[in-house]
Amino acid sequence: MDISVATYPEIKLLLDGEWIAAGERKSQPVINPSTGEVLAQVPHASASDLDRALAAADRAFASWRATSAYDRRRILGRVADLLRERATEIAPLTVLEQGKPLAEAMADVATAADMFEWFAEEGRRAYGRLIPPREAGRRMLVTLEPVGPVAAFAPWNVPAITMSRKVGASLAAGCPVIYKPSEETPATAMAVARILIEAGVPEGVLQIVLGDPDMISRHLMGSPIIRKVTFTGSTPVGRQLARLSAENLQRLTMELGGHAPVLVFDDVDIETTVRGAVATKFRNTGQICTAPTRFLVQDAIAERFTEAFAEAARNLKVGDGFDPATQMGPCANPRRVEAMERLVADAEARGGRVVTGGKRIGNAGCYFEPTVLADLPDDALAMTTEPFGPMAIVRRFSTLDEAIGVANSLRYGLAGYIHSTSAARIARASEALNVGCIAVNNWQVSAPETPFGGVGDSGYGSEGGLEGLQAYLAIKFIHEGA
Repeated sequence: MDISVATYPEIKLLLDGEWIAAGERKSQPVINPSTGEVLAQVPHASASDLDRALAAADRAFASWRATSAYDRRRILGRVADLLRERATEIAPLTVLEQGKPLAEAMADVATAADMFEWFAEEGRRAYGRLIPPREAGRRMLVTLEPVGPVAAFAPWNVPAITMSRKVGASLAAGCPVIYKPSEETPATAMAVARILIEAGVPEGVLQIVLGDPDMISRHLMGSPIIRKVTFTGSTPVGRQLARLSAENLQRLTMELGGHAPVLVFDDVDIETTVRGAVATKFRNTGQICTAPTRFLVQDAIAERFTEAFAEAARNLKVGDGFDPATQMGPCANPRRVEAMERLVADAEARGGRVVTGGKRIGNAGCYFEPTVLADLPDDALAMTTEPFGPMAIVRRFSTLDEAIGVANSLRYGLAGYIHSTSAARIARASEALNVGCIAVNNWQVSAPETPFGGVGDSGYGSEGGLEGLQAYLAIKFIHEGA
């Protein structure tokens, strides 16, 4: 595919139906993580821009909530169709700004389309109910209504998917949304937004703001117009937003960090398990909040598993996302490379073993070797801090109770994985793992039709599934007399 920096668009804000270029606004660069090149400048929204967005969302709420679920379904269904038609135009933007292989970016767009399609259909099924009355001649009804304008904050790792989860649910429920994508991956969000507008989303129902995350979150959440906040990102930022949301009693859904444990018992087929583990661990260069990271492997197979895992990781082809041979791209930014180096240095200082990898690759871009660590103490940084990069840790265990104890030793609780042929082990581990999502003998912990969310420091609330739509709906009870 012939892709160049010239393919990358000018980044703009979307306010009340108008695309607005940087002009004299403060801006910051978008960097290609494969090369270090500057792709474009991101305009920063001012306080007056945010006030305009809030006023537009407030105005749009009355008409959008009155739009029938059937018509909202038609619009969002059209979005799904257009995403599938234009995947080859959108996916390269993700590769340029985020670095992942093109095949992964294409899969992201396909998932985003599925997500919009799911919410398009589920919005028609936001049913209330009739409750049998206590007296004749009365009716007791429960109705579901859109909660109000939404502020949505997204990270950089899967820009198309995250946008589809938040915007798809908001619009299907009848809520306008002010969406803030990451300043590192704005072009993907812009491309999806243009499709939403083409499909028929009215002015003010969807707006895009960019800039200083702290200023934007404080300004939007400081307004009583915003009635719902959805955030995907780090646990420290999640805590800040939780405090802000309390002032206006805004509903809050947070999908925060993770450090997913993988319980690998001694009855598995090692080759099959390793194949899936490596593909999942190093997808998106490990920059996935559900990435399997702490591999807890039973003693009898630990040495063979570690060797096979390291060999498969070592053989991954690392390179530019547009190279068809590439299996893993660069880290998304220099911060992730520096984090990997800190974790490796700490592991070695504590007597841990670098089985493979552990170093940055070359001098250009943000490349880092697929890395496997072993023999770490449980208090090593890599065991307690989410790497969010191409790093896996193998830790031996003897008994199921020991594995559960290590798995649940952190406050994170997003995803967990169990691999065994024993129904008894699977049942016990599934019940004991303190996480929001579990994959048993497979590696998929989310789909458009399933709830996705965590517990503890991984946040609360769900995205996806009917639970994802319900987060944007208010419950009203109506009691009619005779």
